[in-house]
Amino acid sequence: MAEKHQICSHQSCVSLVPIFNHLEEKHRKEIIDAVQSISYKKGDTIYQAGDHSDSLYIVSSGKIRIYRLSESGKEQLIRILYPGEFTGELALFNETTQEAYAEAMTNAQICRIKRSDLQNLIIKYPSISFSLLAEFASRLEKSEKQAASFATEKVETRIALYLADCMDLAEQTTEFVLPMSKKDLASYLGTTPETISRKLAEFEQQGYIKQTSARQIKILDRNGLLLI
Repeated sequence: MAEKHQICSHQSCVSLVPIFNHLEEKHRKEIIDAVQSISYKKGDTIYQAGDHSDSLYIVSSGKIRIYRLSESGKEQLIRILYPGEFTGELALFNETTQEAYAEAMTNAQICRIKRSDLQNLIIKYPSISFSLLAEFASRLEKSEKQAASFATEKVETRIALYLADCMDLAEQTTEFVLPMSKKDLASYLGTTPETISRKLAEFEQQGYIKQTSARQIKILDRNGLLLI
């Protein structure tokens, strides 16, 4: 039974992640054979800064947070990974050590592929490398946007823009659940949880949003929000 569950987990990883799901089924079978499935409990560290980096990690289920620590120990959230997303891609091309931390936000199932196995697959199926490049470009764009926002925008503007982005991703609805805690959101936006709570309360008083629960947000005036 455990072996059957592991095979299903491997298939889930390969079918979910965009760098693999475009391949024909017979080719995906080779990737399934190369995958190692690992279970993590909420709060477990998947890797940390300084660890030898030699694998690609694909989220099969659960959520993973990627963050860095400054020299002073301040945490900066980089991204949150959901099923089908991956981390560790830079290790595929260079012998390196991890510069960030990966932690399970919930119980999670991770599929790991060693560098040597994936490099062999890329040689056989070059389309994988194009999918990887597309993901690199997307992440670079988001990182540059985040860095520019930190340098030029007020904290309330950063929060407002983030809420507008969440609404855009909510698919034809003005109501959504914040995808992360206020603590993580503060880390991601370069502020404090107290500031997040205070600014959300101000937005609500000004009629831009309505907080229907601790993390449930309804956008009442998107245009006004974007003018903050």
